[in-house]
Amino acid sequence: MIIGSLMSSSFLGAENLSNVFTRSAIIGIIAIGATFVITAGGLDLSVGSLSALVAGVAIMVMNQATGSFGTGWLLVAAGIVFSLLLGAVAGFFNGAMIVKGRVEAFIVTLGTMGVFRSVLTWLSDGGSISLDFSLRDAARPIYYGTIGGIAVPIFVFIAIAVIAEVVLRRTRFGRHVAAIGSNRYVALYSAIPVDRVRILTYVIQGLCVGIATVIYVPRLGAATPSTGMMWELEAIASVIIGGTALGGGFGRVWGTVVGVLILGFISNILNLTGFISPYLNGAVQGAIIVIAVLLQRDRSQG
Repeated sequence: MIIGSLMSSSFLGAENLSNVFTRSAIIGIIAIGATFVITAGGLDLSVGSLSALVAGVAIMVMNQATGSFGTGWLLVAAGIVFSLLLGAVAGFFNGAMIVKGRVEAFIVTLGTMGVFRSVLTWLSDGGSISLDFSLRDAARPIYYGTIGGIAVPIFVFIAIAVIAEVVLRRTRFGRHVAAIGSNRYVALYSAIPVDRVRILTYVIQGLCVGIATVIYVPRLGAATPSTGMMWELEAIASVIIGGTALGGGFGRVWGTVVGVLILGFISNILNLTGFISPYLNGAVQGAIIVIAVLLQRDRSQG
């Protein structure tokens, strides 16, 4: 933040900071789900594609129901519930394929990443699926609304972070997640329901994707084949920067929150200053992942 304030006079402006925090909230919610998955020794590369699919299908369902159920908050609430259910089902499918099918998480989620985005591209016929204009006013406060001058997505992000921290640190489920990530076989011999816990981490990831998508849709009012592109990279980078062990066994929810904000501010500084092309943001994030993993390795060896 010090570097950003020195490089751009508008960096510390209220509007700019609000924009950074609001956008970071979307990635942050997904990254919190990824914290559970990675802490348990897993990986999910399909979150960006799943977000695109959830957005597209939810918009189609709400548009179809407009004539029967009106255009008010009731229909938007139904769309929110549908998005969460779809995200949870997709997460369960990923988890079941990995755990019961005994296939590596990288392979399964790489495959579903392609499947989810291809289905959305097919449904949209390569274009966009737009939310009916009659629904946009009702959905708009989800992203653009404020409470006490602070954007609604920021409050949702904070609430989910607090809940996730309590679950990961203070509950039996959280301890089981860390134990499985440390050594799955020792956890199994310790009477921990390893398969169930591993699947639940992917369900949590799917729910987080559903929540983030619900917040994102009112921003543009549409879903396209490029929706959620590279979100998996940002989410994983945030988790690793935050101190969660990539090999599993140790996770930090608040570290993930800080990691999300670090990436958000770096991207914002690059956009404001033009120091490098904004098209290289992905390269910067990729480099940060590599550096963070190298630092983790050196620390563990030390």
